[in-house]
Amino acid sequence: MLRYGPIQVECMSCSMDCDVINRIFRICNLTRPQEGYLMVQQFQYLGWASHREVPGSKRSFLKLILQVEKWQEECEEGEGRTIIHCLNGGGRSGMFCAIGIVVEMVKRQNVVDVFHAVKTLRNSKPNMVEAPSHAPQILTELTDCSA
Repeated sequence: MLRYGPIQVECMSCSMDCDVINRIFRICNLTRPQEGYLMVQQFQYLGWASHREVPGSKRSFLKLILQVEKWQEECEEGEGRTIIHCLNGGGRSGMFCAIGIVVEMVKRQNVVDVFHAVKTLRNSKPNMVEAPSHAPQILTELTDCSA
């Protein structure tokens, strides 16, 4: 258990499956104990070397996306917030978000529109999915994994 000022953080569990470490934390504000605690689930992806533009394993990266999606579905309404982060806040995070958007498009509309997903992300944050060459790679990730 660690404390950061009035915030107490306790790691409740930690497990590893393929390239994904899954941690569950219980967070409590000790100045407002009546508010209870917040459970936070962290998914750490290890399968993307810093020198590569794309993940090393397409299947494990898609598995990460599906694990996060499953967690969101299991959460009560409004409780399944997701925060995505990477070293620079855009490149890998953008790839993760774009693939997630495309997976959702396929499920709901049976449509794959990678460029729309990337454009939507870049409207909010310009450096999401850093290199234009990443956009076609997103489609490759999906088609390779679904085969």
